[in-house]
Amino acid sequence: VDDLAEVDYSLNGLPAVFPLFIDLDLKGIVYSSGNYTGPPYVSSPFTIPDQSDSMLYLAFSEYFFQTSSFAYYTAGAFNITIAEEVSRRQRNGTCNYFNISTEIFGSIIPEVAEYSVTPYPVMLKLMATEIPIISLQQDSFTVEIQGSMEVFAVLPDSTTQSLFTMNITANTSIAPNIFDQKLMGSLCLNRLQFSLARSNVGFFEISLLENILSYIIQTEVIPSANGKTAFQSIALK
Repeated sequence: VDDLAEVDYSLNGLPAVFPLFIDLDLKGIVYSSGNYTGPPYVSSPFTIPDQSDSMLYLAFSEYFFQTSSFAYYTAGAFNITIAEEVSRRQRNGTCNYFNISTEIFGSIIPEVAEYSVTPYPVMLKLMATEIPIISLQQDSFTVEIQGSMEVFAVLPDSTTQSLFTMNITANTSIAPNIFDQKLMGSLCLNRLQFSLARSNVGFFEISLLENILSYIIQTEVIPSANGKTAFQSIALK
């Protein structure tokens, strides 16, 4: 698939040959590259509705996408660091310019201003704390992500100082499509919730941060995640 994941697929049984069509029952599992630990899921057989308008029909089960989620979670693909220097390198790629300082956070959260009088650049570290849960819908599927975001001040000597950490619950949807013989998909954020996990600057109301963090996730994290979707570059040959 890419540097992080591999697909193993094989026939579950002999091909079923009929006068007008052939049925191939395949089992596909996505693994982290070089790590062939079995995923914590059980596959279930399913059938494709009878149709005859096209030459080829493909169907992917929830199991396939669940193993994709497990593989990318194991590989650390859901761990993202956002910092000024990272975004500068990626201005022409998936990320926009990121330039948020403790001064900006301090204008929203007085506790940050009191804790960090001198303005410093800010770095965000996001990570999934559980395997993302995937549920298939009719024309798309949803992904429920439990994660955390830690906010750091970047000091002049390049060391970092943790300011606070938040828990994040995100509900997203992905609409799959086939383009240039590849199964691809685009990620859309449906719901986002925050709660304060711990803080080195003192307690504050998390609602004050929700708007700015939602903006950062929409403009930085979602485009980055779209470049790592579990089936972003699976070739169909």
